[in-house]
Amino acid sequence: MFAVIKTGGKQYKVAENDVIVVEKLLAEAGSTVELDDVLMIGEQGKAAKTASADLGKAAVFAEVIDQSRADKIVVFKKKRRHGYRRKAGHRQQQTVLRITGISATGTKPKAAAKKAAPKKDAAKDDAAKDVKKETKAAPKKAEAAKAAPKKAAAKPKAKAKSAAKAESKE
Repeated sequence: MFAVIKTGGKQYKVAENDVIVVEKLLAEAGSTVELDDVLMIGEQGKAAKTASADLGKAAVFAEVIDQSRADKIVVFKKKRRHGYRRKAGHRQQQTVLRITGISATGTKPKAAAKKAAPKKDAAKDDAAKDVKKETKAAPKKAEAAKAAPKKAAAKPKAKAKSAAKAESKE
């Protein structure tokens, strides 16, 4: 299923799990946004719905991934033979969205709640891996401490060689 939505004065064709960059929306990263200005809904092999009666309740749900700024645009003004030059820059505020669901009736998708639960389990697994890495790292530190005195003993020999070279030059 796909939809054509309008936000920030632009139109976007979106499908579920698409990542799009739109003009700035007032929402924090990780929150869910409802885009209710749907212009068309369609499915593969079926006629698209464009009538206002069909799209009155339609909505697209998206998760805010990031609030960021676009690349800098250089604005340079010049009037030749008058010595007039002005340089300015601009970076547009933007929001990165991941489409979580498209609904013709305006109801939130239930699949989004199911996807959130495995992510929490993955975070616990990552924490367990970090603990295992810390326990493995401890013996390596002890071995490194044993190797350090050997290097310290080697340095006086180098000084003796440099002193012998200095005496031979004289």
